[in-house]
Amino acid sequence: MKKYKVGIIGAGRIGRVHGASITYNLPNAEVVAVSDVRLEGVKEWASSLGIESVTEDYQDILNNPDIDVVLVCSSTDTHAEISIAAAKAGKEIFCEKPIDYDLDRIKEVLRVVEETGVKFQVGFNRRFDHNFARINQVTKDGQIGEAHIIKITSRDPEPPPVAYVKVSGGIFLDMAIHDFDMARFQAGSEVDEVYAVGSCLIDPEIGEAGDVDTAITTLKLAELPLSLKYAIPLTTILTFCDANSRSNSPSVVRFSGSLKL
Repeated sequence: MKKYKVGIIGAGRIGRVHGASITYNLPNAEVVAVSDVRLEGVKEWASSLGIESVTEDYQDILNNPDIDVVLVCSSTDTHAEISIAAAKAGKEIFCEKPIDYDLDRIKEVLRVVEETGVKFQVGFNRRFDHNFARINQVTKDGQIGEAHIIKITSRDPEPPPVAYVKVSGGIFLDMAIHDFDMARFQAGSEVDEVYAVGSCLIDPEIGEAGDVDTAITTLKLAELPLSLKYAIPLTTILTFCDANSRSNSPSVVRFSGSLKL
């Protein structure tokens, strides 16, 4: 069995989560290098996982011919640039969400990925969680009737640092993006219309940075079952920061029943 050599670009919280997950759970993969623009504490963390190569320049990872796979875990404003460079270097890529803030830039990344023929996955991890997968299967099997509403409620235990908010894309592109993906996954449909309202109710500094910490989004789905051609299936997503909890709870409400996680 081939053992894939992995390089991690960005050793913040999520980069470290992936580094530990690969080291302890994937026998056919090995993290051999990590890069970060701030090396304080990174060398110690890398050493604890047996990662020998630590650098400030991600190009060192892309230029290493022994590395097969690159994880792009840097700040959101660098995802597109690094993904394009990694694709041109012939690396398989896992990129944290979102790819970028701008649709044209996202399309450029996907074009380069297609041209180079590398594998490219965006970090929508909830599709692979057994609980969400179970809801999806029960829904597909029609065990509770035809779908009317999918409702997803998400909470984070505390507001993110303002410095992070300024480069993350904000609550919609950084956090609710998981819920948008889960809505599409559970419904098996794309979205026709989007309605959203938001406010800053938890952390005033987030509002000063131009974002909100509490939001409700309603998605009107593109595809309707024939029996519901006069109905309007809506996906409602509530996303906010709550100092006392972290959860993501989807539920599917159907004509003859409901299912909740």
